[in-house]
Amino acid sequence: MVALSTGGRGGEGLDARIALQRGAVRLDISLTAAPGQVIGVLGPNGGGKTTSVLALAGVLPIVDGHIRVGGDLWDDGRRRLAPEQRAVGLMLADSLLFPHLRALDNIAYGPRSRGVDRRRARARAREELDRVGLADRATARPGELSSGQQARVALARALATDPALLLLDEPLSALDPDTRARTRSDLAARLTAYDGVTVLVTHDPLDALTLADHLVFVEDGRVTQTGTPAEVLREPRSAYVGTVVGLNLYAAQGDSHGHVHTGDGGLLVTTAPTEGSVWATIAPSAVSLHRHEPEGSARNTWSLQIASLTLQGQSARVGLVGELPLTAEVTLESVTALGLQVGQQVWAAVKATEVHTYPR
Repeated sequence: MVALSTGGRGGEGLDARIALQRGAVRLDISLTAAPGQVIGVLGPNGGGKTTSVLALAGVLPIVDGHIRVGGDLWDDGRRRLAPEQRAVGLMLADSLLFPHLRALDNIAYGPRSRGVDRRRARARAREELDRVGLADRATARPGELSSGQQARVALARALATDPALLLLDEPLSALDPDTRARTRSDLAARLTAYDGVTVLVTHDPLDALTLADHLVFVEDGRVTQTGTPAEVLREPRSAYVGTVVGLNLYAAQGDSHGHVHTGDGGLLVTTAPTEGSVWATIAPSAVSLHRHEPEGSARNTWSLQIASLTLQGQSARVGLVGELPLTAEVTLESVTALGLQVGQQVWAAVKATEVHTYPR
């Protein structure tokens, strides 16, 4: 078990150890957060992210551990509150709005389902609509709203019950890129004013890095790394985390001379050596590509084959295989000038100053 400490204020926020078996995955993780904080939970498919959300919501019982929110015990493996007894707000990729209800009544449904009278529920719904910038769309039905507006209504509905814990499971994944960017900004603004704990499950690094105060990586039912976005970007500690933050990451052995030997037989040279078991990172933007063996100051050069070529705006990510698996990020001009294509043999070069190491 690995505990995450995000500076929580005891029982006022979230204090949970979630241990259960679901299918082939044995989940055992701990989460702690103070009111007002956003925890971003990331990991590969089947690693246990959604299982954690379902346990927090009360859909799945834990077999060991505990879930406390706001000082109240929700589950201890023996006694547990039913989902409807928990102060939880839930937002999924599918907004799941009632198509026959107007936006205002979709939001009011939450408070109404918890026993609030119609007048007060609608007043609360108007307040949340205003907070997500949709006061003028109160009478619109879901079919008359854009996908981004539907997502904001779903968020308003989740918050209209004044939950102590807000669970966001891939809330932006169904949106197109432009709508996603705008909705992400709206979501960030609303979460800033929310004084409960938010648990955000996402595959999107940008969602996690821009919305979360603290990141938790869950792989094969275990926490493999935690930290602030800045800490994780600086020092990823698993292959999956390295992929998420966009760095080339290698488990290696370093010596005092600046030689770094990777597990698959590759060799790197660095100007800032770390001895012993290390992680070594190279930013894709630090990799230069050449048709012929380069001359100059770069102390790391390899002849590699292009395995993939992916365009991203005005740049391209080039996946390379050979002596050292490597990803390079180059401009579109470089792609054209070098005539880069899958299957081509190229030279890759990295300066020793661009190879960073830290203890494993």
